[in-house]
Amino acid sequence: MKRMWPDEYDYVLDQAEEVMLEAPASVNEDGVEVDAIHRQALKVRLSQQDFERIWPLAEARYRLDGRFSGKAITLITNNPHYHAWHPADGGSVDGVSDSGVKYMMKYVVVHFLLDDVREPAVPA
Repeated sequence: MKRMWPDEYDYVLDQAEEVMLEAPASVNEDGVEVDAIHRQALKVRLSQQDFERIWPLAEARYRLDGRFSGKAITLITNNPHYHAWHPADGGSVDGVSDSGVKYMMKYVVVHFLLDDVREPAVPA
């Protein structure tokens, strides 16, 4: 199934940073060998509120337009293979609203696997 990233969440990727997820091969606690990881990804810092909005999109692959046209992303949330890149605390920022009320904005750092979209050749 080919799903497009929802237009209403395009702003989430505006400040995305392209990174490489890397981890050496290892053996886990159960003695099972784990392959090395070398994957392109997008690293994004977004508000807790925005993270909660996109949570239902997790672990599904979405095609992108615009700046990342020809690419697809998958939000990493609870895949044990990518444990090191699960959503993490991104800090907080204190501010004062226009009305003078103090507030604190919490942030989350998330990673999206980033890969090329590969289309099968269409027979002539």
